Amino acid sequence: MIGEDGDFWLKLTIAILATWRLTHLLAREDGPADLIARMRLGLGNGVLGRMLDCFQCLSLWMAAPAALWVTTQPLDACLVWLAVSGAACLCERIGEPEIVMQPLPEPNQGEEDGMLRTKT
Repeated sequence: MIGEDGDFWLKLTIAILATWRLTHLLAREDGPADLIARMRLGLGNGVLGRMLDCFQCLSLWMAAPAALWVTTQPLDACLVWLAVSGAACLCERIGEPEIVMQPLPEPNQGEEDGMLRTKT
Protein backbone atom coordinates (compact mmCIF):
# COMPACT_ATOMS: atom_id res chain seq x y z
CA MET A 1 0.00 0.00 0.00
CA ILE A 2 1.11 3.56 -0.64
CA GLY A 3 0.78 4.77 2.95
CA GLU A 4 2.91 1.99 4.51
CA ASP A 5 6.28 3.28 3.32
CA GLY A 6 7.62 6.09 5.51
CA ASP A 7 9.63 7.72 2.73
CA PHE A 8 6.82 7.62 0.14
CA TRP A 9 6.42 11.41 -0.03
CA LEU A 10 10.16 11.95 -0.42
CA LYS A 11 10.32 9.37 -3.20
CA LEU A 12 7.24 10.84 -4.88
CA THR A 13 8.73 14.36 -4.80
CA ILE A 14 12.03 13.13 -6.20
CA ALA A 15 10.20 11.15 -8.91
CA ILE A 16 8.19 14.21 -9.94
CA LEU A 17 11.24 16.48 -10.13
CA ALA A 18 13.35 13.87 -11.93
CA THR A 19 10.55 13.22 -14.42
CA TRP A 20 10.15 16.94 -15.09
CA ARG A 21 13.90 17.43 -15.47
CA LEU A 22 14.45 14.53 -17.85
CA THR A 23 11.34 15.34 -19.89
CA HIS A 24 12.34 19.00 -20.14
CA LEU A 25 15.86 18.05 -21.20
CA LEU A 26 14.64 15.75 -23.96
CA ALA A 27 11.76 17.90 -25.21
CA ARG A 28 12.96 21.49 -24.78
CA GLU A 29 16.76 21.67 -24.49
CA ASP A 30 19.69 21.14 -26.83
CA GLY A 31 21.74 19.30 -24.22
CA PRO A 32 25.50 19.28 -23.76
CA ALA A 33 27.34 19.75 -27.07
CA ASP A 34 23.91 19.84 -28.79
CA LEU A 35 23.67 16.08 -28.27
CA ILE A 36 19.93 16.09 -27.53
CA ALA A 37 19.19 18.47 -30.43
CA ARG A 38 21.08 16.19 -32.83
CA MET A 39 19.23 13.15 -31.47
CA ARG A 40 15.86 14.86 -32.03
CA LEU A 41 16.93 15.86 -35.54
CA GLY A 42 18.05 12.32 -36.28
CA LEU A 43 14.73 10.88 -35.14
CA GLY A 44 12.91 13.20 -37.54
CA ASN A 45 9.15 12.84 -37.95
CA GLY A 46 8.99 9.21 -36.90
CA VAL A 47 7.09 8.04 -33.83
CA LEU A 48 10.01 8.73 -31.49
CA GLY A 49 10.73 12.11 -33.04
CA ARG A 50 7.13 13.22 -32.66
CA MET A 51 7.07 11.95 -29.09
CA LEU A 52 10.00 14.20 -28.23
CA ASP A 53 8.04 17.19 -29.55
CA CYS A 54 5.25 16.78 -26.98
CA PHE A 55 6.11 17.41 -23.34
CA GLN A 56 2.93 15.77 -22.05
CA CYS A 57 3.37 12.60 -24.14
CA LEU A 58 7.02 12.27 -23.22
CA SER A 59 6.32 12.81 -19.53
CA LEU A 60 4.13 9.69 -19.51
CA TRP A 61 7.05 7.60 -20.70
CA MET A 62 9.51 9.24 -18.31
CA ALA A 63 7.15 8.81 -15.36
CA ALA A 64 6.71 5.04 -15.81
CA PRO A 65 10.06 3.93 -14.34
CA ALA A 66 9.85 6.66 -11.71
CA ALA A 67 6.47 5.32 -10.57
CA LEU A 68 7.94 1.83 -10.20
CA TRP A 69 10.70 3.30 -8.04
CA VAL A 70 8.11 4.93 -5.76
CA THR A 71 5.93 1.81 -5.37
CA THR A 72 5.86 -1.73 -6.74
CA GLN A 73 2.18 -2.46 -6.01
CA PRO A 74 0.47 -2.76 -9.43
CA LEU A 75 -2.59 -0.59 -8.77
CA ASP A 76 -0.59 1.95 -6.77
CA ALA A 77 2.04 2.08 -9.52
CA CYS A 78 -0.61 2.91 -12.15
CA LEU A 79 -1.95 5.79 -10.08
CA VAL A 80 1.50 7.05 -9.13
CA TRP A 81 2.52 6.88 -12.81
CA LEU A 82 -0.30 9.22 -13.82
CA ALA A 83 0.26 11.45 -10.79
CA VAL A 84 4.00 11.84 -11.49
CA SER A 85 3.36 12.64 -15.15
CA GLY A 86 0.60 15.10 -14.24
CA ALA A 87 2.76 16.82 -11.63
CA ALA A 88 5.63 17.11 -14.14
CA CYS A 89 3.20 18.74 -16.61
CA LEU A 90 2.10 21.17 -13.90
CA CYS A 91 5.74 22.01 -13.16
CA GLU A 92 6.24 22.71 -16.87
CA ARG A 93 3.20 24.98 -16.94
CA ILE A 94 4.42 26.96 -13.95
CA GLY A 95 7.65 27.73 -15.82
CA GLU A 96 5.98 28.87 -19.04
CA PRO A 97 5.63 32.58 -19.74
CA GLU A 98 2.21 34.04 -19.06
CA ILE A 99 -0.09 34.28 -22.07
CA VAL A 100 -1.99 37.55 -22.22
CA MET A 101 -5.12 37.57 -24.34
CA GLN A 102 -6.45 40.91 -25.47
CA PRO A 103 -9.82 41.52 -27.12
CA LEU A 104 -9.88 42.44 -30.78
CA PRO A 105 -10.76 46.07 -31.51
CA GLU A 106 -14.37 46.74 -32.41
CA PRO A 107 -14.95 47.03 -36.17
CA ASN A 108 -15.80 50.50 -37.46
CA GLN A 109 -19.40 50.58 -38.62
CA GLY A 110 -19.92 52.41 -41.91
CA GLU A 111 -16.47 54.00 -42.04
CA GLU A 112 -14.25 53.50 -45.05
CA ASP A 113 -10.70 52.52 -44.33
CA GLY A 114 -9.41 53.27 -47.82
CA MET A 115 -8.60 49.66 -48.57
CA LEU A 116 -11.85 48.38 -50.04
CA ARG A 117 -13.48 49.56 -53.23
CA THR A 118 -17.02 50.80 -52.77
CA LYS A 119 -17.68 51.48 -56.50
CA THR A 120 -16.89 49.43 -59.55
